[in-house]
Amino acid sequence: MTVASTGKTIETAEDTDGDNTLIDVEAISSRTNSVLGLRMDTTTRAAMDRQLPAVAGDLNRLLREDLGAADDNEVRQLLRQGTRLVDLTNRPTAETPAFGTYLYLRDVALLTQRLLWIYVERNGLDAP
Repeated sequence: MTVASTGKTIETAEDTDGDNTLIDVEAISSRTNSVLGLRMDTTTRAAMDRQLPAVAGDLNRLLREDLGAADDNEVRQLLRQGTRLVDLTNRPTAETPAFGTYLYLRDVALLTQRLLWIYVERNGLDAP
């Protein structure tokens, strides 16, 4: 298991498991790969709703890490995008059509993967 923590740097829309939550690279990678493997034509809304809290929580944890935003404009843009995605006002609701939830879930998973890669590189960890 590859786990590391570099500390909190950005406040996001919600608090997940607290400031001491470690980044589990393998678990996050596995979860995002599972989400990206979902197919719209065979995935139920209930299955998407079950995946959403964990993947959004992973993104939220990565947003609190020092990913080098002070020195990298692209990272700053990714963090802004992530902050918008995890904002509770932008998350799917019960009224959101299944397709909208599917797209949101994929957006969160893709951005989480990008930030996870930056995190791994920045901390000199082995990629899963």
